Amino acid sequence: MAGQSNASNMVVGLDIGTSKVVAIVGQPTDDGGMEIAGIGSHPSRGMKKGVVINIESTVQSIQRAVEEAELMAGCDIHSVHVGIAGSHISSMNSDGVVAIKEREVTPSDIERVIDSARARAIMEGQRILHVLPQEYAIDAQEGIREPLGMSGVRLEARVHLVTAALNAVQNIEKCVRRCGLEVDDIILEQLASSHAVLTEDERELGVCMVDIGGGTTDIAVFTEGAIRHTAVIPIAGDQVTNDIAMALRTPTQYAEDIKVKYACALTQMASGDELIKVPSVGDRPARDLSRQALAQVVEPRYEELFTLVREELRRSGYEDLVAAGIVLTGGTSRMEGVGELAEEIFHMPVRIACPQNVRGLADVVRNPIYSTGVGLLLYGMNNASHSRGITQSRGEEHSRRGHSERHMTDSLPSALSRIRGWFRGNF
Repeated sequence: MAGQSNASNMVVGLDIGTSKVVAIVGQPTDDGGMEIAGIGSHPSRGMKKGVVINIESTVQSIQRAVEEAELMAGCDIHSVHVGIAGSHISSMNSDGVVAIKEREVTPSDIERVIDSARARAIMEGQRILHVLPQEYAIDAQEGIREPLGMSGVRLEARVHLVTAALNAVQNIEKCVRRCGLEVDDIILEQLASSHAVLTEDERELGVCMVDIGGGTTDIAVFTEGAIRHTAVIPIAGDQVTNDIAMALRTPTQYAEDIKVKYACALTQMASGDELIKVPSVGDRPARDLSRQALAQVVEPRYEELFTLVREELRRSGYEDLVAAGIVLTGGTSRMEGVGELAEEIFHMPVRIACPQNVRGLADVVRNPIYSTGVGLLLYGMNNASHSRGITQSRGEEHSRRGHSERHMTDSLPSALSRIRGWFRGNF
């Protein structure tokens, strides 16, 4: 349990995914890392392809995940850094230019040039999520990363703008607030994941990170230390599950289990001799199927996904600049054969990445499933906007929740049994 003295600087990441909601509580360490204090995970009900389609179901999933994280961390959560994904998100690169007032660049000049770069006309119904500086130029000198204090008369900035549909953002905020929580920040999910899984060398050399979740596949391209391109592809793990359910004529929940336990993304790696039981619909008897036959269902979907990612990378203009290759993360990247198939399609190095630089429950979170959740923590820590995130007294919690719409629907024993069940299901 965290002590009273260090509770105030804890950070909470809330990954509201299509297949699951994950709440992770962490505390910054002196060396710039993160100590994980608690995790809560609950199946997501009410999301589709990163967008809220049922507020009540989403609220319940968030409540369960947050309650589990609170119990494990021994603290009360008041505010969270929330991830966002979906096809409604768009991005573009933009430029801004201002005159340097005092012949030496001040914080005020940097603020003005960033404002100038973000002043591009944004489509109606869109909201700016991020303005991410890529580089600056002073007079004729380009490629400057930190212009503060430098001399000159003209300051230019090149930035990456990320926008999201206003109604999608508002629905996520509404769900979080219905749980009695404040939103510290809303963060693009692949930007968050990149904080958890990419090394500084990869960002410098050039890398394409592909976060394959349940509802969406999120792409982020970095070169020379800055984010250059982001995109969302609406094909991910749920489509693989649906393919299995349709091809094998088995209910979706069984198809998901079969995918997680037995599926392989590369047919040549799967054994034709190894048989698996496939439950049938209704009261028909279960059937035997070889792992190789299952792989023949799964491989075309992954091949389609990786081909779309390659086309997106080509369209971005950075295909030849990602010398560090492809970094895959997210729950759907964990399947056997995914890395090998990706290398065949991209013709460049591929690695499957887990969150790095975390302690505490590190053995639990070193799993591609938690890349976004841990990334939200690291992003929140780097932006230091979490001073009011958590208190320690559970007595205060009861009075606070009396004034919110959030209710503890389960007794403590049943909540603890849920945690035990969660650990059994995840290890």
